Amino acid sequence: MIAHLNGDYETVDYLQSKSIRLYDNVEDEEYPPHWHNAIEMIMPLENPYTIICSGREYSLKERDIMIIPAGKIHSIKANPGRRLILLCDNGLIDGVKTLSELCTVVSEPFAVNESWGTDILRSLGHIMEEIYTLYFEYGALSDIYMYMKILSLFTHIREYQLSRLVPEDSEKYSETIHKILGYIEKNYMNDISLDGLSKVAGYSTCHFSRIFKKYSGTTFINYLNNRRVSAAELMLLEDNISVTEAAAAVGFSSLTTFNRVFKEINGCTPSEFKKLYRTAKIV
Repeated sequence: MIAHLNGDYETVDYLQSKSIRLYDNVEDEEYPPHWHNAIEMIMPLENPYTIICSGREYSLKERDIMIIPAGKIHSIKANPGRRLILLCDNGLIDGVKTLSELCTVVSEPFAVNESWGTDILRSLGHIMEEIYTLYFEYGALSDIYMYMKILSLFTHIREYQLSRLVPEDSEKYSETIHKILGYIEKNYMNDISLDGLSKVAGYSTCHFSRIFKKYSGTTFINYLNNRRVSAAELMLLEDNISVTEAAAAVGFSSLTTFNRVFKEINGCTPSEFKKLYRTAKIV
């Protein structure tokens, strides 16, 4: 299934679709640790499936859905059976102000399983099936319709995540955190601190940190770093942009910190990322 692997970096072969790749996978083989710039969704249809992502093992049952953000190193154990594996361009929601609320859905890996309830599993499974139909009955507008379905899938997930907040917390903090996420989207390239955002939100640093993680599913610094690195990735694809220029442009004052954070998120340094992309273009 991995057609183009350079070290642990996979170049996604989108084939007929410009920015979406879907596999109806029945291969009983192990896939080594790898990463790519695509968001990946995996749904077993026959037999369980085991995935290791960011050092954690996920055991998926039939109809569970695994979401793997772009840049996360993951491997897949050999399992007989059938599963849908969907990859889509990370630029689907990255940098789109209106969709900033969905960024939390693809900030950390997670599995949608029976603990979420049968209704959400059924809804998401139905959307995956609709994408499958569109993909294999490819037409001029299929990419657009598939993107609409993927956005719908992410929106359903985000609605569920928000519904798990304590009702009074959701009503009390939703508007504030949404405002903060918008602020980060506009200012991630500037000097943003937890203390500064706490003052913008009107809460103590400790309280703000706690509600931010509860609402977004990750810490403030992880959210900010992921946003900055996503922006840096797009810049590093340009031949005339250096690693130092990209680091400064997205808000890292220290090149050492940028290199460390970038490698923690993507599994490679910015220089290696740039080299891998150049190699992929040549191939």
